[in-house]
Amino acid sequence: MEQSSTAASAAEADRKRLYWHSRRGMWELDLLLLPFLEHRYDELGEDDQASYRELITEEDQDLFAWLMRREWPEEPRRRRIVQMIVDYAESSGHGHNRGL
Repeated sequence: MEQSSTAASAAEADRKRLYWHSRRGMWELDLLLLPFLEHRYDELGEDDQASYRELITEEDQDLFAWLMRREWPEEPRRRRIVQMIVDYAESSGHGHNRGL
């Protein structure tokens, strides 16, 4: 029982860390990243979760260009997760980037 409690605590700490790293200095990025994290991240496979964790280490200006579809990442894994976030935003009503 104690092991599962420890694992749950570790998972909760990881999730909080992901949440805070997903919060950015730009409101537009928060509107895209946080709903994706809250509603889709847990459904992703391990590779896509790893891609998301890598993505949020990028600079805000790069994330902004990618998530606003002004540019696409060159790296295929990164391009895939960016596309997933954009698709989720547009299909879920979180697509606040349409007017930007």
